[in-house]
Amino acid sequence: MRKIIASFFISLDGVVEAPDQWHFPYFNDEMGAAVGASLGSTDTLLFGRTTYDSFAGAWPEREEAGEADAGFAKQLGDMRKIVFSNRQLDLPWRNSEQAQGSVAEVAAALKKEEGGTISLSGSVSVVRQLLDAGLLDELHLLVHPIAVRKGMRLFDEADTPIPLKLISSETFRTGVLNQVYAPDTAPPSGGYEEAKEAIPQDS
Repeated sequence: MRKIIASFFISLDGVVEAPDQWHFPYFNDEMGAAVGASLGSTDTLLFGRTTYDSFAGAWPEREEAGEADAGFAKQLGDMRKIVFSNRQLDLPWRNSEQAQGSVAEVAAALKKEEGGTISLSGSVSVVRQLLDAGLLDELHLLVHPIAVRKGMRLFDEADTPIPLKLISSETFRTGVLNQVYAPDTAPPSGGYEEAKEAIPQDS
């Protein structure tokens, strides 16, 4: 079964909105390699409308410009792109199509198809729905050592927590943490009575 992987540039206080305003000072060869690796086996991208518009407004022009990032831009352009929206969209970027059905319905069907990894970069609303439906396999977070203090955060307020388990963690020279999480189907339990056993005792 195909995996669905979501990736975010995220601040220390959980902000994922407008990373172009705070993320670039931390971009280096390590982060470039991590971004490239996360897309290495991807052949399908999922988008919300806002993120799609942002990508479609930039990457085709970068591919055409033929500069250093043109190869990455071509890679994105060649992938199948599925966009979720409640209204009919005009999708000018090649290999783009509008989703026919809910996020959960489309994602569940895609996971059963033959193919490579299904990825998201951004598209917070779509990722939240995938988490709620239990369809997200991995969450890749590039945690930047900065508190942005404004903007949309990855996780919204709700009554039910989302347990995650850490799969891997790496620290870049810039202080960015490259962390990979997966849903935790057997999270730890217990309360203060259990925790107090770990409190250091006076000698």
